[in-house]
Amino acid sequence: MKIEHLGIAVKSLGLSDDLFAKLLGKEHYKQEKVESEGVTTSFYQLGDSKIELLEATKTDSPIAKFIEKKGEGIHHIAFGVENILEEIERLKKNGFIFISETPKEGADNKLVVFLHPKSTNGVLVELCQEKQ
Repeated sequence: MKIEHLGIAVKSLGLSDDLFAKLLGKEHYKQEKVESEGVTTSFYQLGDSKIELLEATKTDSPIAKFIEKKGEGIHHIAFGVENILEEIERLKKNGFIFISETPKEGADNKLVVFLHPKSTNGVLVELCQEKQ
């Protein structure tokens, strides 16, 4: 398991891409729309980890609701795993609660699931596995 990326909720990808390009000294390597989640993402590679900026494309999307409630900022931490199904079972046996236990397609060619923040000290945790 490794830190795959940090997800940051933003109001405007245009403004935030400018900000993060200056901050990190490099441009994003990819932008991608994830219709099922109502977001557009922008990715920055930092060594073995990434920063994912997330802008809502729908007013009822999880990111739009997060920004409305908490404002812009860190939304989730994602851990890269080799076998997402095994990790789901392992974590369930250890008492963790999932928002959904069924992996779905996420951005950047990943299968993803989210653990409920109630079981992770208030932090939204994403597990992600490279799609085969």
